[in-house]
Amino acid sequence: MTRRRVVITGIGMISPLGIGNEPTWQGLLEGRSGIGPITKFDATDYACRIAGEVKGFDPEKWIEKKEIKKSDTFIHYAVAAAQMAVDDSGLDTLKEDPDRLGVIIGSGIGGLPLIEETHRKLLEKGPSRISPFFIPGLIVNLAAGHVSIRFKAQGPSSAPATACATGAHAIGDAFRIIQHDDADIMFGGGSEAVITPLAVGGFSAMRALSTRNDEPQRASRPWDAGRDGFVMGEGAGILIIEEREHAIARGAKIYCEITGYGMSSDAFHITSPSEDGSGMMRVMQRALKDARLQPTDIQYINAHGTSTPVGDKTETIAVKRVFADHAYKLAVSSTKSMTGHLLGAAGGLESAITALAIINRILPPTINYEVPDPECDLDYVPNKARPMDLVHAMSNSFGFGGTNATLIFSRHDG
Repeated sequence: MTRRRVVITGIGMISPLGIGNEPTWQGLLEGRSGIGPITKFDATDYACRIAGEVKGFDPEKWIEKKEIKKSDTFIHYAVAAAQMAVDDSGLDTLKEDPDRLGVIIGSGIGGLPLIEETHRKLLEKGPSRISPFFIPGLIVNLAAGHVSIRFKAQGPSSAPATACATGAHAIGDAFRIIQHDDADIMFGGGSEAVITPLAVGGFSAMRALSTRNDEPQRASRPWDAGRDGFVMGEGAGILIIEEREHAIARGAKIYCEITGYGMSSDAFHITSPSEDGSGMMRVMQRALKDARLQPTDIQYINAHGTSTPVGDKTETIAVKRVFADHAYKLAVSSTKSMTGHLLGAAGGLESAITALAIINRILPPTINYEVPDPECDLDYVPNKARPMDLVHAMSNSFGFGGTNATLIFSRHDG
């Protein structure tokens, strides 16, 4: 069966490096860190007091003022990033068949800030003060819901919630929907905004977060021997994903083609990856098979690379198992070294970054790579961006519960 080809025609990014595509991309190429002290609440008594916060975001630029209090920040980020992606794509959604336009935008956690705020209000003022918009303001699928309503998208609508693999699963699912002729255009990606007392406290209790509080910009250091945990980030990454012929017919700018998607489960532990990297290995192999590529075709991996001792080591093992000798010819970088870990939004943002790396022919670096770990011995594009004539690139996202997603992006042949 001939498969429909699928391309990326629009990008919208909100990250700790900036609001919009240009500031985020330039920050990455400059090797700039978006990590700093937490300002969203008083973190004095917390083990981790640093995060990658989005600075200067004004929801009124994208959402009517009276609507803002009816929904959580992760929804605001999703709507804003979706609008950015539409503007970037040149798409006039009102001229498209609404039944052929769909939305898959997920979140790993959803509206936790609104939950915490409403719980305080309940305790202080009683149940009569709970807003009727509380539930629709926090549930994960309402990011997709708001985007669907805004752009009159009446096609497939869904919201994966697969922890830190969410954004990648959303894009992969959107890709498959277009391949299978169930839509021509899809929004795909993730959004997250949970730098809150409960979330930071919860991840700290797991000892998952970096405690390099005195050096926030140096705290996220994937594969470095001194890494001590991930740094939470927030933001959104939304793509316009389109059937190739449809995009060409309307004269769209094409960033790259999505050529492969894989899914797997470690079936091992609620938070830790399988020690031999087998789940990560299988998801990369499935994406390669789906793309009809050989391991030697891949030149670059935008890795999951969270800066945790176990996770980075395991991903390195998995890459070696998949790519064998070619692993040492690959460039592998983690942009989480600059953005922090956006949890459910990470896969969306990192897919956008990979698409930009392909079209601009330059790799973002892994910053803070200072002391090599003997068990992590690949080419991690240390500290400086690197020109590369990219044809095929891979992006990995792995989540709690052992859920894994891999996407493959390829230069569009015109």
